[in-house]
Amino acid sequence: MKDSKKQHDRVEKDEISEDKKAEILEKYDAESKVRHFASKKTVLVVSAVAILYSLFHLYVTFNPMPALQQRSVHVAVGLALIFLLYPTTKNQDRSKIAWYDWILFVLALGSAGYLIMEYQDIVTSRGGIPNTTDIVLAILTVLLVLEGARRVTGIILPILALVFLAYPFFSHMSWMPIKMMTRPYDLGDIFGQLYLKTEGLYSTAIGASVNFIFLFILFGAFLARSGMGQFFNDLALALAGHKQGGPAKVAVISSGFMGSINGAAVANVVGTGAFTIPLMKRIGYSKNFAGAVEASASVGGQILPPIMGASAFIMAETTGVAYGTIALAALIPAVLYFLAVIMQVHFRAGRENLKGIPKADLPRVGAIMKERGHLLLPIVFLIVLLYQGVPIGHAAFYTIVSTVVVAALRKTTRMSFMDILHALNDGARQSLSVMVACAVVGIIIGVVSLTSFGNVMTSSIASLGAGSLFLTLFFTMIASMILGMGLPSIPAYIITATMAAPALAEFGIPILIAHMFVFYFGIFANITPPVALAAFAGAGISGGDPMRTGFTALKLSAAGFLIPYLFVYNPAMLMIDATDAAVNAKEFPMASALDIALISITAVVGIIALSASIEGYFRTSLNALLRIVLGAGALMMIIPETFTDIAGVIIVTSIFILNFIQEKKEKPNNINIGV
Repeated sequence: MKDSKKQHDRVEKDEISEDKKAEILEKYDAESKVRHFASKKTVLVVSAVAILYSLFHLYVTFNPMPALQQRSVHVAVGLALIFLLYPTTKNQDRSKIAWYDWILFVLALGSAGYLIMEYQDIVTSRGGIPNTTDIVLAILTVLLVLEGARRVTGIILPILALVFLAYPFFSHMSWMPIKMMTRPYDLGDIFGQLYLKTEGLYSTAIGASVNFIFLFILFGAFLARSGMGQFFNDLALALAGHKQGGPAKVAVISSGFMGSINGAAVANVVGTGAFTIPLMKRIGYSKNFAGAVEASASVGGQILPPIMGASAFIMAETTGVAYGTIALAALIPAVLYFLAVIMQVHFRAGRENLKGIPKADLPRVGAIMKERGHLLLPIVFLIVLLYQGVPIGHAAFYTIVSTVVVAALRKTTRMSFMDILHALNDGARQSLSVMVACAVVGIIIGVVSLTSFGNVMTSSIASLGAGSLFLTLFFTMIASMILGMGLPSIPAYIITATMAAPALAEFGIPILIAHMFVFYFGIFANITPPVALAAFAGAGISGGDPMRTGFTALKLSAAGFLIPYLFVYNPAMLMIDATDAAVNAKEFPMASALDIALISITAVVGIIALSASIEGYFRTSLNALLRIVLGAGALMMIIPETFTDIAGVIIVTSIFILNFIQEKKEKPNNINIGV
């Protein structure tokens, strides 16, 4: 084990400093711009609030309160923490809490306190009809949520919410387009909807946040404290570090797994990329390419089962489709995506003759599994619980407990009482961005449900599609990417599911497929310039150009932009048979083994060919004409039709044979190391 540690230390020597990581995170990830208190008393007070916040969620998992009360406490205490942790402006003194933030802290808690005290009167005597005090508290709470979101997520989401919030005030005006006109709404209609009902601020988005998103973020915090991130890095190094272009493959594997668990693309780029990007640069990858690989893998982790950054559970809640069906459906598309990234990395390494890290400098698989392999048990336990039908929140609670127990099996991973407190503190802090984003999304959902604006959006997309499924898919993709710009994956999915997915129902596309389609494109907004935050963070670590890194990440993720179209046209890629499924189908029979095998094999070969075409290399370089022909053949193989598959096989096989012959002529003694 000592030898393994020495080898690992040699590999780690290029890792960037913690200060540099913090600087990059703060530049590209608004939620990282927190205060660092000079007073120990302040640290204790804020930590105590955060720990109690986590304990509250663990308690209500088995002892739920009425939905409105529980959700309001979740939002109020989360906002209170935001005002303690996040400065008003980036130049504000971060060593102490401003006096007015203590006022906002109290007001935030008061927004929930009022609902708790007046709850019976609101739901019985007044029947949800707001009085003057209700309206004042509602306006105050909306403003607090918008300010909290501005501090944590940046300005984009609050502006989007304000645009929606303005709509019911003007939707009855004569100058509005006829399709968008509604009856007049007064303050009571609008803010009563947002504050007194579970269709606004405290909508299903916040319901999901309090019931299980928080718990899965907390689970991720416990895993991090147990050393799971180090385990994934070490295991990926041992498995792929010595291969051709090994460090880039390490980045893809480790970032994919971590991204699936934590669902935080930018933080994952910085956390894992601080280790992998210097390694990629050391063996010869360019700055832009190294940053792009890390960004593509970190974003892709959110489509990777079983956890999918907690989005799988939101999708189950939103669509009514069982979690097991969603996780299974997401598997083949996710594998194809990561295969595409790894193959581009591999072919780039072959083209530039980039070798891996010497095995002598790498840890060994056996030693890693012996030391930390038991940390995989909680994830296995979670999957078993979910497939057994255990409620999602309960499964998350049991898995957190199992993480503490399993980590105790080895001294190196064992968690002390202070580690547990730190995990509770970390989980609460990490949940704030999702909580406040879901609250802002609640404003949008409230306006949509009050005014039926969602129907306007749906009909607009359908009109642009002009009766064409392909055009409708294309415009839905564009809408999803715009709506998902600069947002965490969970609120991005909730917004796109509310605004864009219904357009696909017009063509009879089952709800699971429609939601999976918008989910993909809402997430890929994070690597799509001009707002490619994950790619920009990767550039910050690598020292590359942010926009070039963004476009390189876009190229690496090309398969991710094709795959959603493919599973719409052939649901067998999702391992389901949706031939006769209704639009709102909640259950799907399994596709036949033959259909799944055929689409998987042709798609895999097509993805490899597409990657070779993009990089201009297979066994040796491909000229421009061969790249174009190979790309066309690859697309034919990926498209799930018998004729195109046959044509694609002929084209791809021919190009590969020609390339083998060319390799022998050019470099008779050249040997490429395998993937």
